[in-house]
Amino acid sequence: MKDLIKIYAIILVSFTQKGFIMKSEKELDFLESYIPLLANSAVKKAYLDSLSSGNSVLEVIDSKIYEIFPDGSKKLIKSIEADIKIEADKKIFSI
Repeated sequence: MKDLIKIYAIILVSFTQKGFIMKSEKELDFLESYIPLLANSAVKKAYLDSLSSGNSVLEVIDSKIYEIFPDGSKKLIKSIEADIKIEADKKIFSI
């Protein structure tokens, strides 16, 4: 997790120290390809940080929402509908 953030930081620092200005879509796409990986790592870190600071978190397990406590115990909050399977390249957003 920290290694990925370090890699991304090294890339960005390297570009800025050399006065590098991104000139092509290929270069931008390369950097953007790390965003999902970094976002995933950030969510995992936030989850663990929350638990380690004594707070609970919510998590979906087998179509049920659970409140997870720092001691590892969990409390069922409610059942929800099963996941919807979508194509890998299809983007669906809802707020």
